[in-house]
Amino acid sequence: MAGAMMAALCAAAPVAADQQDPRLVPDVSSRNIEIQYSFTGEELLLFGAILYPDQRLPDDRADIVVVLKGPVRPMVLREKSRVAGIWVNAQSLRLRSAPAYYAIGSSRPIDKLVDERTAAIFELGLSNLSMSPTGFGEAENLGRMEAGLIDLYKRLGLYYENSSAVEISEGVLYRARLAVPARVPEGTYRAETFLISKGRVLAVASRDVEIRKAGFERFVAESAEENGFLYGLSAVALSLVMGFGASALFRRR
Repeated sequence: MAGAMMAALCAAAPVAADQQDPRLVPDVSSRNIEIQYSFTGEELLLFGAILYPDQRLPDDRADIVVVLKGPVRPMVLREKSRVAGIWVNAQSLRLRSAPAYYAIGSSRPIDKLVDERTAAIFELGLSNLSMSPTGFGEAENLGRMEAGLIDLYKRLGLYYENSSAVEISEGVLYRARLAVPARVPEGTYRAETFLISKGRVLAVASRDVEIRKAGFERFVAESAEENGFLYGLSAVALSLVMGFGASALFRRR
């Protein structure tokens, strides 16, 4: 079965005659994920093949790293401090490009595949995310607040690392499963695949994944965005009706 799949992928994406480096043919199990009232999360499968020149496998082992990331957006971090028995915002940090979701899986630990510089260039791993702070604060404060954000998002299931998530079959076929939690935000996500050998990134390929609300949830979200005033009035009216209804029901009892 693996041989047949490899033959089909090779036929779909032939290797150029003058190409020296291998190529990646990636795909995902779903390019559109709909969030409905019953949505409890989903497991996204990232899979594909490595196409080597002349279809010859190298003697050196190649590794795969997959990343699912997005949507990237500005974010403000605030750190609270207790002053005179009251918790107040003591410091704040504005980030230009913090991903709302980041999951990475690999066939081996990242530090065994590339050096720190390469990992930072390609943002491989939570410790290598480039969030672009706008100010020039103390390095200790920046590191502490970014570490706090990463820890919070890990506990929420929005940041995730697994150094054994990728399986490679026959040296050419790979697959990995990454969890998409129920609280994942809407937006365009990028599923990236990296082929690594001898500390070098030989090939990179990506696919986009759209995550959108559907059904009644989409109607409510669009109404709130496009007709904010009417949406607010409707919400207040609905609350009043439900309040009067509950009051009448309890009076009867």
